[in-house]
Formats: sequence, structure tokens, C-alpha cells
Amino acid sequence: MKLFKYLKPYWFWAILSPLSMIGEVLADLWLPKLMSLMINEGVLKQNQEILVAIGLRMLLIVLLGGLSGSLCSVFASLASQNFACDLRKDVFKRAMGLSFQQTDKFTTGSLITRLTNDITQMQHFVEQCIRMFIRSGLMFLGGIIMMLSLESRFGLILLCSLPLQLLLMALVLKAANPLYAKVQKRLDAVNNVMQENVNGARMVKAYVQEEREVARFNEANDNLTDTNLRVAFIIARLSPVLSIIMNCSVVAILYLGGLQTMAGAMEVGTIMAAIDYNTRILHSVMMVSMMFQSIARGRASAKRLSEVLETEPAIKGGDYAPKTLGAITFEQVGFHYPGFEGRTVLKDLNLTVNPGENIAILGATGAGKSSLIHLITRFYDTTEGQITIGGKPIQDFDLTALRDKIAVVLQKSELFSGSVAENIRWGNPDATEEEIRRAAEIAQAAEFIEKMPDGYDSVIAEKGASLSGGQKQRLSIARALVRKPELLIFDDSTSALDLSTEGKLRRAIRQELKGTTLITVAQRIASVKDCDRIAVLEDGTLSAIGSHDELLKTSPVYQEIYRSQTKEGGMIDG
Repeated sequence: MKLFKYLKPYWFWAILSPLSMIGEVLADLWLPKLMSLMINEGVLKQNQEILVAIGLRMLLIVLLGGLSGSLCSVFASLASQNFACDLRKDVFKRAMGLSFQQTDKFTTGSLITRLTNDITQMQHFVEQCIRMFIRSGLMFLGGIIMMLSLESRFGLILLCSLPLQLLLMALVLKAANPLYAKVQKRLDAVNNVMQENVNGARMVKAYVQEEREVARFNEANDNLTDTNLRVAFIIARLSPVLSIIMNCSVVAILYLGGLQTMAGAMEVGTIMAAIDYNTRILHSVMMVSMMFQSIARGRASAKRLSEVLETEPAIKGGDYAPKTLGAITFEQVGFHYPGFEGRTVLKDLNLTVNPGENIAILGATGAGKSSLIHLITRFYDTTEGQITIGGKPIQDFDLTALRDKIAVVLQKSELFSGSVAENIRWGNPDATEEEIRRAAEIAQAAEFIEKMPDGYDSVIAEKGASLSGGQKQRLSIARALVRKPELLIFDDSTSALDLSTEGKLRRAIRQELKGTTLITVAQRIASVKDCDRIAVLEDGTLSAIGSHDELLKTSPVYQEIYRSQTKEGGMIDG
């Protein structure tokens, strides 16, 4: 498997573990031989000295075998845990580098399953390969050699029992293996439903859809349970039948050994040792069957993890890393979302945003405003035309260098677990306390932050559940401002603010961020009427562009929006 390259850095532990296992297996194989000698020479002949001597030797061998087994477990854990740790890091890193359409293709629930359950399966698989597979193989071969050394005729019993066990294992595993991949897919479905309901808990409760969602979860959970039970029922048949075969072989050894003992050709201790070796041999075969289950699950998980690791990010950057951004120019830009070729979002768009300009993007819902922003940050690439920054195609820019100069405040505010200060500092990890406080003041967030129990050290509930929509938006804006970006983008990110607070925010930004290019996506004219220029989008095309006063005279679309918002009381001078 390609994933075994993650085991190479820990080859030392991976080799020491089976080497230690050799000591444990040799101890296990030697004990029945000593037990046979103890019975034949000590018990039957009532020789106390031999009993004590052999007993002490057996005790020493048990201690050495136990030490070897413990070291084997430690070394195997070191190798498998570090293997899983490195694999988890790379899978997470690749998942973070995927574009939005690639993440949607995998689904969030599936990515979570792969990062957790699938990697855990691989970890168990590696540990069992290092420990149990080596142990079972050594015990199988060593047991046969030791058993035949006692009496070659015992080989006939093995010749009958082993093929039966191996045939049964092959039939059972052939039936069970295809189901392991289905188990992982069923687990994906459970995680998807769970995540959707945790994230959308308020909506579920608001629409009183608890019963519907419980039923949806139950269906996914029942499918997972049914598939797991199908695997369990198939595997459950294996163990008892293998045990029957093993016990029948013990009966055969007792019968054959009894005849030899009565004829004076074999001693009782030899029969007991043969039974012990037979049990160990057949038990090792049962352990191998369990190993093949792990191999089947490991292969299914490895395939799913490889799908993530081998998926190249659809959005790749170039090598160009400019000191400053120039004018942003859209040249005959067309765009549709992947998989929706028939639904054009932007078409024949020509627009230039000059450095330091305060420009607004206005339009009805579905006009393509947010899509335009996503193209600037290269969340998606254009399907027609091109975007240039400073005369350079945007695809030539190093992604990190490009996005480091941009701060985006999205329509949906995303906050993280931690304090208020930590959430603001997330925009700039090197920000000082003074810079954090100043960003909060500009964002009009300082007032409510200082009223919180611990001020900037107050802990925010998960996803900002303890804050109002307006408070979350202002914290998101503060996080963007502390970044001190060259390009600041507001994607309808003041929709939860009243016009008075929004007016204060925009005045503070104009005063504090002179020279910063500001792009504001909005639906309210009151939010953008003071911008240098307003670009009006209609059905994915640029309908008109100009100042507020110019558009009121020349743009029918703008005039219609203005009249509708004025009539509804939406226009308030701020």
C-alpha cells in the first residue's frame, strides 16, 4: 500500500517489534517441551529435583517471554501511533487545500470519517501487522516443527485439520470483504446527517422538524447497523467451526497418542505437549483469519484515504508574489459553478477596481455579487475571460501571497472556540493587544465587548451562539481590520447592523484605512451610496457603474432599487 511510506520514518520501531515478538514466540514454543519433560521425567518418575529444576527454568522462560511481549507491544504502539499521526496531518493538510467544489464532492461528513475512523482502522491494521501477523506466522511454523519433532504421525492430523480451516477462512472472508467498504460509506452518511443537524439545530427547532430529522438519522443509523450486523453474522460463523475443528484434532491426538502409550511407544507428557502445540497451531490460524479481517478493513480505509491524498487541488497558485496589489481588472469574465454548466452566474463582465478605491457591488439576489468576490480570492476560477491584478493574470499569483493581502468578511460570520481577543487575533496572529482593541473600536465592537464579564478575555460559545447576529458581524469585521489588508472585502457583511451603527463603521474605516481598496457587496443602497463608484449587476452582467448621483440619473435598474427601498423605508441617510 502507498500509505506505508508513512511507516518508513519509524522503521526502527517497526523492526524491533517483531524481533521482540520472536523472543515471546520462542518462549511459548519451548514451554510445552519442558512441560512434557517435567511430566515424563519428574511427575511419572517422582523425581523432585527434576520438577524443581524444570519448574525454575519454565518460570525464567515465562518472565523473559513476558518481557519480550511487553517490548513488542511498546515498539508496535510507537510505530503505529506515529504512522497514524503523520498520516492524519497529511490528510488534513490536503483536505484544507481542496477547493470548495472538491470538498463538496467528498462531503464534510465523509472527510471527517476519513480523518478519524479510517485512519484509526489503518493504525490498528499496522499495529496488528507488526505484532499479530508475525506472531501467528512464527507460531504456526514453529508449532508444526515442534509437534512433528514429538511424533511424525501427528502430521497426519494437521494434514486433515489445516486445509479445512483454511478453506473455511477463504469462504467467509470472501463473503465479508466487500461489506467493509459499505460499512465506511454508511458511517459517512451517519456523520453527514449528524453534522447537518448540529449546525442547523436552530432551524430544525424553529420549523419543528425534530421528528423528521430523528427519522432521517435513524434511517442512516439503521443502515449502518444492518451492514455491521451482516459482517458480524458472517464472521460469527467462523470462530465456532474453527473451534470444532480444533477440538476434533485434539480428540484425534488423544486417540492416536493413547494407542501409542498403551503400546509403550509414547509417554503421557508427549501427548500433552502435542495437544498444546496443536492448539497453538490452529489458534494461530484463527488469529490469521482475524488478521485478514483487519486487512480487508484496512484496504477499504486505505483506498478512501488515498482518494483524498491523490486528489490534486483544483485551484493552484503560481510563483508571483508582489509587494503590493495593483488594479483589479475583469476582462470578459464568465463563470458558472462546477457541475452547473447550464446555469451561468457571470457573463461578459468587464470591470476595473483601482487601488485605494472604495467601490460597491449592488444587485438583486442571484445577480452574481458574491461569485464575483469568490473569483478575486480564487475560491473559484473563471470559466471564461480572465482577471488580472496589476496587469498580471491572477493565476500567476502565489495563493498565500495573494490572500495575505486580502481580508474578506463573508455574509455568514464564522467564529471559533476561544476568547474574543483570540477570535480577533485570528486575522493576524502577531497583533498586539492595542491593535486588537483599535480594530474592535473601528468595527464598533468595543462597546459590547467591554460590557462582557471578562472583556476581551471573555470566552465565546461554540459558533458564537452567545452573541447576536450584529455582534458576530462586528467581531468578524474587527478580525479583518486587524489584518491591515491592502484589499478589504465586505460581502454583505453588515446586513445585521442598523444603519446608524453601519454609518459609524464606514466613517471610521474611511478615516483609519486611507489607501486601502474597499469592495462592498450589498443590497441596501443606504450602505453604499457614499462609495466612490457603485457597480450595478443584473443577471450576471454589469448593468451600470458610477456614483450614487450619476446612477440615479442614468441607470433604470438603480432607480428601481432606489424607489423600492425608499418606499419601504429602507433608505436612511447615514
